[in-house]
Amino acid sequence: MQLVDDWQEPEIDSRMRLRLIGAGVLAAGLTRPPRRPASELVLRGRRHTVSRDARAVRHHYDVANEFFALFLDRSMTYSCAIFSRGAGTLEEAQEAKLELVCSKLALTAGERVLDLGCGWGSFAIHAASQHGVSVVGITLSEPQARLARERAAAAGVSDRVEFRVMDYRELPDEQFDAIASIGMVEHVGENQIDAYARTLARHLAPGGRLLNHGIAYLSHTDTYAGAFSERYVWPDAAPLQLSVVLGALERAGFVTRHVEDFPADYARTLSNWTERLDEHLDQARELVGPERLRVWRLYLRAARIGFETGFTSVYQARCELAA
Repeated sequence: MQLVDDWQEPEIDSRMRLRLIGAGVLAAGLTRPPRRPASELVLRGRRHTVSRDARAVRHHYDVANEFFALFLDRSMTYSCAIFSRGAGTLEEAQEAKLELVCSKLALTAGERVLDLGCGWGSFAIHAASQHGVSVVGITLSEPQARLARERAAAAGVSDRVEFRVMDYRELPDEQFDAIASIGMVEHVGENQIDAYARTLARHLAPGGRLLNHGIAYLSHTDTYAGAFSERYVWPDAAPLQLSVVLGALERAGFVTRHVEDFPADYARTLSNWTERLDEHLDQARELVGPERLRVWRLYLRAARIGFETGFTSVYQARCELAA
């Protein structure tokens, strides 16, 4: 992966191009091209509509809950762990991240919290059990929500945690004291980032707090995740630059109070996930098949290199809604 990242292709003159084309034709013969890979998704229509976003997100998450459990920590947290606060294991680092979000939001018992992109419920369960708040978590994946409910019941917080399968734009008129958006803003897209920010503001009580945690490109020439990710991993994923996200939040009435980045932590998180998946290759192959397993092994390594080389970073922005 590092070799490909650094490699500069040589100049090829017209004569050599023709020779290569001819060799390709001879090599292919008259056979038909191979069928579209089963793990490839081709989306139609306008980007980031409610229906298209649901299809894109489910392509990634509705693989199998058991597959994700092979490489995630016990809490099933699928976002950057925080090792830089002294954690030694992935479990400790994810616990540190969940508690960091709670502390930045200054949660107090009895408050209502919205968890955007709740995944398998790790933040909602942690916030309810450790801080006494009530949490509504939303996801577009029914298998995620089903397991999240089971995990909340096992943790004894079903009375304070609710999981809904819906788009953030479909939330009914209700307000919260705080909102945690962890690893969700990457799916919003530039054409919807202002609508996303306005939605957050509409569902926060005056003076409410927001913790927006998301991957960002560091270059302003990058807009989408690239052909491989678009087709096989994260269809329509669009990590936006930090300035774009903060600008939208400020236009919606938020005041930015604190920003922190964790690129080295995410690189280490991805290393842990890669190692854990490689330790369970036979089980993973049975669950998702050899093709999708190859996609995931490549994706996890490519993502790690992105954080190591400065192509991407991950930011937590703590904001307050202007009273």
